[in-house]
Amino acid sequence: MDIYLPIANLSVNALVIIGLGGLVGLLSGMFGVGGGFLTTPLLIFYGIPPTVAAASASTQVTGASVSGVFAHLQRKGVDFHMGGVMVAGGVLGSLIGAGIFSLLQASGQIDTVILVLYVLMLGGVGGLMLKEALQAVGAVRRGTPVAAKKRRHHPLVAALPLRWRFYRSGLYISPLAPLILGVLTGILTMLLGVGGGFIMVPAMLYLLGMGTQVVVGTSLFQILFVTMAATMVHATTTKAVDIVLAALLLIGSVIGAQLGARLARRVKPEYLRLALAAVVLVVAFRLALGLGWRPDEIYTVIAE
Repeated sequence: MDIYLPIANLSVNALVIIGLGGLVGLLSGMFGVGGGFLTTPLLIFYGIPPTVAAASASTQVTGASVSGVFAHLQRKGVDFHMGGVMVAGGVLGSLIGAGIFSLLQASGQIDTVILVLYVLMLGGVGGLMLKEALQAVGAVRRGTPVAAKKRRHHPLVAALPLRWRFYRSGLYISPLAPLILGVLTGILTMLLGVGGGFIMVPAMLYLLGMGTQVVVGTSLFQILFVTMAATMVHATTTKAVDIVLAALLLIGSVIGAQLGARLARRVKPEYLRLALAAVVLVVAFRLALGLGWRPDEIYTVIAE
């Protein structure tokens, strides 16, 4: 069933796009990640222009984050004070990212930059995840569980001025730390279409020293508003958001997330992390291969 994407300016099989959204939703439900960092590469593999893929993926992440935020609100797992500071930084980062996006788009280098950033980001994150997962699997087989790391904020965070109390997180740190973290996430959201949860959660745990009971909910709260802001900025500046594409992805991701949550209950978490690391590294390798592999046709002529 072919459908025309007005912004991407091409026809796609709607069932394939829904299937891609379903696959990302399945991973989201199984591993507890937003999945935005896989949506854009999968769309690029299918032939969607990287600019449209990145802009439309942020729209999908916005919709997918809503249910997660409400679920954590019921468990009182959201630090609104901390989340508000991060949202402010994220909105500022979105505006900065929009300027960078426009400059790269004007120079004709935006597609290459998106691909290179994804290779570096997924390769680095996937490598760290693989190392941790292998240690966890080895410890389980030996019967010696890995000791949990202490949660405390980084010395650089402790050195920042103007400390505030974040009661829900149990922290007394400078608001500049979560503000800067929010800015960086906003820039990544604009350039890559990711929610940033796979970077935000470790940073909130190991840099800010937040408690595990509020990390995921606060991260989703920040992601919801920052991706919403990024979508609006994209729609008004870069004009790269394809709402038809985003809607098809959302349909698939909602269905996939339900299936993934059920599958996650039947598999040990150590093996889930190992599988996710493998998926991330495979995607990074495929993107790197696309950057270095010479295409059959170097030039393409389009008649207008």
